[in-house]
Amino acid sequence: MIEITDSGQIYLSELLAKQDCEGIGIRVFVLDGGTPKAETCIAFCRPGEEQEGDEAIQFKGFEAFVEVKSKVYLEGAVVDFSKDSMGGQLTIKAPNSRMPKISDDSSLQDRINYILYNEINPGLQSHGGHVTLEDLTEDNIAVLQFGGGCQGCGMVDVTLKDGVEKTLLEQLPELTAVRDITDHSIQENAYYK
Repeated sequence: MIEITDSGQIYLSELLAKQDCEGIGIRVFVLDGGTPKAETCIAFCRPGEEQEGDEAIQFKGFEAFVEVKSKVYLEGAVVDFSKDSMGGQLTIKAPNSRMPKISDDSSLQDRINYILYNEINPGLQSHGGHVTLEDLTEDNIAVLQFGGGCQGCGMVDVTLKDGVEKTLLEQLPELTAVRDITDHSIQENAYYK
């Protein structure tokens, strides 16, 4: 799933040893996985901070905990450390972090993002616009934010009701509603004014 090169393991072991915490490891996860905003992260993980479902992987001198919902996005990921004149740089390459990975077991949030980024946004991009999922409420209301040419656009209500909302509700019956939180009073980049 995730590879940490020998130089990466040495660097992380030395870094963790400086933390003065017995049993400290790292936690690897992807924020906004499966979207263009995906960010692969490594954080310190003190004993007891690992989360339910995390997969523990033993490396030289430390343990890494991989977040359960990030596993699919970390397939083929490589963590490496390269020395340079400034000391060096830790790099994380996760080629699948931005690729939507959907299955029957995927969360509602992941399925909404998949539809937004693969079906809805390609059409909105022709007008310089895009839409993102900002929140999913406990009662399954998708809270969306429009940007680019969609922000302040005179046709956004039609786009929301006849396009985005219709598509999401048809494909995801467990979704109860779709809401737009965009401030449409800002019209500098609007496609239709």
